[in-house]
Order: sequence, then structure tokens, then C-alpha cells
Amino acid sequence: MTTTTHFDQQQLADRWGLSPKTLERWRVLGTGPQYIRLPGKVIYRLCDIEAYENECLISSTAEFRKYTKLSAI
Repeated sequence: MTTTTHFDQQQLADRWGLSPKTLERWRVLGTGPQYIRLPGKVIYRLCDIEAYENECLISSTAEFRKYTKLSAI
């Protein structure tokens, strides 16, 4: 049996050094990792957190500049 680790909003904010409000804003904007909405609670699966982190991998400053320019279009 596989055990899935889940993070609540505060735990993920702590992991990334962000404000919980930032995660709330990302959900409104449709950015950030996928999440599960339960009655009165939002949780994030570890696999979705790690997938999002992998999507954000940047290997150089030049690559980051290129990515941000494309995002602005």
C-alpha cells in the first residue's frame, strides 16, 4: 500500500518560505501546484508539490529571463 503525504496550506508555505496568502492568491489565479479542496480545508499532495517544483527548475539566469519574457506575452 502506498502512503501519500499531504501538506496543508501553512506547511507548504513553510516549506517554500512563502506567506499562506501567496498560496491563496495563486489558487485564485490558477497558478501554483494542484490542490485538493475539502470542506473547510485545502490540502496539497506531495506528488503535486514535487511536480510543480520540477516545472520551476531553471538551469541558468539566461533561461530564467527567457522564461519570464515568454510568460509576459
